[in-house]
Amino acid sequence: MSRPSRTRVLAHPRVRAALVAALLSSLAACSSSTPSDTSVTKVTPSPDDRPVTVTVTPAGAKARAGEPVRVTATGGRLTSVTVTDAKGHRLAGEVAADGRSWVSGRKAVPGTAYTVAAATRSAGGTAGSTRAGFTTAPADKVNKVDWRPGAGATVGIAQPISLVFDHPVKNRAEVEKQLRITTSNDTEGSWGWMRDWSGRDRVDWRPRTYWKPGTEITLKAELNGTDSGADGGWFVRDYTTAFTIGAGQIVEVDLDRHRLSLVRAGKTVRRIPVSGGTPGGDKRSWRGTAVLMAKEGTINMNSETVGLRDAYNKMVDHSMRLTWSGMYAHAAPWNAKYLGRSNQSSGCIGMSDADAAWFYAQVRPGDPFEITGKDTKGVVEPGNGFGAWNLSWAEWQQRSALR
Repeated sequence: MSRPSRTRVLAHPRVRAALVAALLSSLAACSSSTPSDTSVTKVTPSPDDRPVTVTVTPAGAKARAGEPVRVTATGGRLTSVTVTDAKGHRLAGEVAADGRSWVSGRKAVPGTAYTVAAATRSAGGTAGSTRAGFTTAPADKVNKVDWRPGAGATVGIAQPISLVFDHPVKNRAEVEKQLRITTSNDTEGSWGWMRDWSGRDRVDWRPRTYWKPGTEITLKAELNGTDSGADGGWFVRDYTTAFTIGAGQIVEVDLDRHRLSLVRAGKTVRRIPVSGGTPGGDKRSWRGTAVLMAKEGTINMNSETVGLRDAYNKMVDHSMRLTWSGMYAHAAPWNAKYLGRSNQSSGCIGMSDADAAWFYAQVRPGDPFEITGKDTKGVVEPGNGFGAWNLSWAEWQQRSALR
């Protein structure tokens, strides 16, 4: 089959001119004659396509530390936020479910430059990004912490976690919120604030009852960026320690019977004759529960350091510290005739060289010494060593700044 032919027909010039004139006349007839018909209308973007406005706080070159970083979005939502310091360390946080805000989990720390990078999406779906930065003012004063027990230690069942601060802590609740304790068996416990024997502020964490042997404990003190309050300064680092509870043993000291008993797992291992503090004056011993603070070995004991003038100044073997005020358990061969018979020491719990050597090898820091006796100085206070066990559980809980 042959293809149909196509022929182009050209009109006469005069005919073409008439057609053009007719066409122009038709267009004019369809147009409005008002002046506004010739104006140009501007087309503005839809509100959904406008850029997202991002706000970051803190802001500026000398921003105050101690507050979380907050990023907010107006006219859209945040899809991601990254906050890093000059060393590349990230400040973690989360975008809210509605995408309008992001808050860091930790506080901005003093003397640090931060960079904020935020990815956004407009209501119309357009992706965008924003970068911002700020620098916090440096700390005018730094607060530091001394803590016990040390990392990796194995301690007795009465050992508290104890933090002593270089400077006053007025913002106790804010500090306590940053102290996190985890245990391998969900041990119940509480923080309690006190004045340490040194005069400094201190906070201890003790369980409701003695630790269960074998318990593993971790402390994370996430204090970096926390303000201590007036005269205290800023914390500029975090602290952590982990330790384990050893054998369940208790030292029972009966000053009226002049004997000491080592009880392990509920069974008496050995009884030792002792001599406690001389009755009727400043040389009396303390009673209540004292916790073995440290095994110090052979040390010089000078009575002038504990307010007893020139009562003694000698080298003492197998010394085990029980209080900051100077009460020890130790070898006291010079009191041999009084051991097991009467209390004739300057406040310490003395025993023979042989008994002291054996006993020293058996005990560890954190073991409780439960001391009873009629004529004593009184009960060991919480800040005089680790005397927290002399308070009831209800009394101890009241010492928390979060109660």
